[in-house]
Amino acid sequence: MEPWLGSRYGNPSGAHDAARRARRAVDDARDQIAAALGREPGEVVFTSGGTEADNLAVFGVHGARGGTVLCGATEHPAVGAAVERVGGHTVPVGRDGQVDLDALADAVDEHTALVSVMAVNNESGIIASLGQVIETVRAANPDTLVHTDAVQAVCWTDIIEHTRGADLVSISAHKFGGPQGVGALIAPEGLALAPMLVGGGQERDRRSGTHNVAGVVGAGAAIVATAATRLAEVARLGRLRDRLLDGLLGAIPQAVETTPDRNAVVAGTAHLCLPGIESEALLFLLEQGGIQASAASSCASGAQEPSHVLAAMGIEAATAGGSLRLSLGWTSTDADVELALEIIPAACERLVLFA
Repeated sequence: MEPWLGSRYGNPSGAHDAARRARRAVDDARDQIAAALGREPGEVVFTSGGTEADNLAVFGVHGARGGTVLCGATEHPAVGAAVERVGGHTVPVGRDGQVDLDALADAVDEHTALVSVMAVNNESGIIASLGQVIETVRAANPDTLVHTDAVQAVCWTDIIEHTRGADLVSISAHKFGGPQGVGALIAPEGLALAPMLVGGGQERDRRSGTHNVAGVVGAGAAIVATAATRLAEVARLGRLRDRLLDGLLGAIPQAVETTPDRNAVVAGTAHLCLPGIESEALLFLLEQGGIQASAASSCASGAQEPSHVLAAMGIEAATAGGSLRLSLGWTSTDADVELALEIIPAACERLVLFA
């Protein structure tokens, strides 16, 4: 990224030599992202991140087609709030966090323009049964488009296979080691999308605005590195995650694993509920001990609000109030797990004693 933050200052929309070099860099990154996702370069629409990509999928399809938009009850607000704004509806999920396929089949009709179901949940880490979702939608209405928010999926799944059959796919670079503020929506070249941003006509008139060349280049480099190391990292981090969860479950009597089937959860997420523990107080103690964790979504404003994901899964508010989400990534080590196993049970014990 560094050259594009300094001496290589060309605007990719220009006609001079510096602009052409910048344009080539953007196109090279487009090729890298398309290849990593098993798509064509012309399907890649660069955005400012996952939220804009999700918004563009919902508002773009609805603006071009009208009709009804549906999404799962545990979607990220970038999808859920957008669906609500266009008068759409949510489809319930089961205790396992998977979309209720019978309810989905009943909800899709001849007026349904789009169904959105996220590939991996941003709170629970649950991997969606996307193939079954797509099959259900196609059986109910072959003309209904399927979008998946795959922001959390690139690092942890075979993203080409996992999103196969989805018409639109959202990604965000900072979730696979790239810079913040860059993402993409994958959309078929011939699909009509009503743009949210108009102006210079960049991205084939789907998303106007001067490209963030350094960010786009960083996103391309990051997705290549992620694809090359994913299998080894998933295996390594899965072992660390299991050790972390087993240690916490053994040390904290009231701890409940949110999704006991770990095969259905990505290797980078360890999610627990701690009945009788207040998440906000726990997070304060953990930060003092050097552990940075979350309760619900880390994409919220910073306030610890009740999780709509856990509520949709049927987890009682008293239990969900003690939710704890621990994330692992390529920097995570055995020493990190050791520290967590030392600090977290002690913090829980302290809160119980002083409750």
